[in-house]
Amino acid sequence: MRTIPAREIKRRGIGAVQEALKEGPVHIIKNDQLAFVVLDEEHYRELLEAQEQAYVARVKASLQDVKARRVRRVTAKKLIDELGLED
Repeated sequence: MRTIPAREIKRRGIGAVQEALKEGPVHIIKNDQLAFVVLDEEHYRELLEAQEQAYVARVKASLQDVKARRVRRVTAKKLIDELGLED
């Protein structure tokens, strides 16, 4: 992934990002730290679609677990006790 310092964008404007986007997503470095990622619209939409598909898959899997009776109902207190999360 290509990186550009924020000061370079300040100096050259959005053209610096547009040029780098030709090679894919661009990390923006601010204060010597990776701070932002810039994507073109196509990559952004692909990420949103993948996220939606993953969400739907998780919901379907959960519904299958309920249907197959692989779930149980307990109180939060009981679950905390079973997991040993409280001292």
